[in-house]
Amino acid sequence: MALKQAEKTEIINKFARQPGDTGSPEVQIALLTARINQLTEHLRANKHDESSRRGLLKLVGQRRRLLAYLRQKDYDRFLAITESLNIRKR
Repeated sequence: MALKQAEKTEIINKFARQPGDTGSPEVQIALLTARINQLTEHLRANKHDESSRRGLLKLVGQRRRLLAYLRQKDYDRFLAITESLNIRKR
């Protein structure tokens, strides 16, 4: 159930800070958000899939840590990414 290559490339191109950028926090957060949304839909249909639920919780934690890092380093970029991905901020 991983992201399709075309979807992944589209997300990378949209959030990359420069051409060839795949490792910036914005790109990583956007990819994690797409994967989280995909797993959330899967779990709505398959309520008893505990292994996928555990994977979802790991992804959410990883995204939370990246958001905390970005918030500390560059608050304007943090606000931009949370606004564009509709992520609640604390």
